[in-house]
Amino acid sequence: MRNKFFYNIFFFSIAFFWLITAAGAKAEEVIKKGELLNMDTCIGIALKKQPNIVAAKNTVRVNQSRVGQAKANYYPQVDLTSGYSRTSPVSRTDHNSSDQYNGSANLKQNIYDFGKTSTQVNIQNLNLDSSKADLANVTAQIILNVKQSYYGVLAAKKNRDVADETVKQFQSHLEQAKGFYEVGTKPKFDVTKAEVDLSNSRLNLIKAANAFRVSIVTLNNAIGVPDAPEYTIEDNLSYKKYEVIFEEAIDKAYKSRPDLTSLVFKREAAEKSIKLANTGYYPVLTGNAAYNRSGEKFPLGEGWNVGVALSFPLFSGFLTKYQVEEAQANLDVFKANEELLRQNIFLEVQQIFLNLKEAEERIPVAELAVKQAEENLGLANGRYAAGVGNPIEVTDAQVGLSNAKSVYIQALYDYKVAQSTLEKAMGLR
Repeated sequence: MRNKFFYNIFFFSIAFFWLITAAGAKAEEVIKKGELLNMDTCIGIALKKQPNIVAAKNTVRVNQSRVGQAKANYYPQVDLTSGYSRTSPVSRTDHNSSDQYNGSANLKQNIYDFGKTSTQVNIQNLNLDSSKADLANVTAQIILNVKQSYYGVLAAKKNRDVADETVKQFQSHLEQAKGFYEVGTKPKFDVTKAEVDLSNSRLNLIKAANAFRVSIVTLNNAIGVPDAPEYTIEDNLSYKKYEVIFEEAIDKAYKSRPDLTSLVFKREAAEKSIKLANTGYYPVLTGNAAYNRSGEKFPLGEGWNVGVALSFPLFSGFLTKYQVEEAQANLDVFKANEELLRQNIFLEVQQIFLNLKEAEERIPVAELAVKQAEENLGLANGRYAAGVGNPIEVTDAQVGLSNAKSVYIQALYDYKVAQSTLEKAMGLR
């Protein structure tokens, strides 16, 4: 009976643990199997799960702590010390040992340091702002990665569907060729040619299907859920003109790019660092107070002192001079980097803008090519069915249609990616 009781307790504990674990796993489930996701949902998941976001957020926390550290010198510094020592004389005739007890409380307060503390606080605040801009830059890059991967899945899926449709077309053509051969109106060559075309189309379908699977893996990695269950995504790979003027794009980029904003804050911090280095030439005024108790036995004697101290650096081996020179050199580096980034932003926006316009011009041409290829295939099939065409015409027409559709899909993908890349280059979310 007792063993049965302990067995029940053990079984109940295991079951309870399993339920808690299952509930926790379900609560943390980000994507449900078979769920339909849109672009915004994928971006939202990425901004929560991507390790780069987590690292950038913690970098902001690090800089917030450094601001607090810099402010610490505004407040009084209080130390408590206590000690005990036993002294035995060296003399052989004097064997008396003595005990010594002591304790003290010391207070030190910075009164005036010619802006050294305030400048340190300002520098750390600028570094904090820079880290926040870096977080925004990481966020923008993750959003772009998700968009590129998302459109990559849609393009790969459409290419797979085109390859599947091509297989069905060649399968139908093979059956047609066999029928003509059996009644003696077409030679064996037509059947063999149709079989070769069908095999090649199946190979292309295998490649397209694998490309689609790889694109899903890439999207899962981009959203930070590499082990995501199967799901579907909303199709938004349709053409919608994106209105933008190059001059406005450049202006927005200079005003909104987080990487440029981060560098501006770093440059301003470097300017403050020159002022901080120059404070090494100035004195520091501090106040101090102490309360002491000491003696060989209790009760201990007590005493206190209060005063101010002015510390003036007379000579430090030219340390301050070189610190100022270093700060000035760092400032020059940040200025050069800022100018370089501005030039790179101009180049980047210009290139992406041209790519966007090029893809925009390709879309209607590619769309027309698809319609023409469909018409051409219809004519080729009609001629073959009427007995006046040959299988090579049908093959060329079918391959031409597949290529035209692939080119059209690529143009849509390039346009969407160029639009997303341009938005990121302009500093837009």
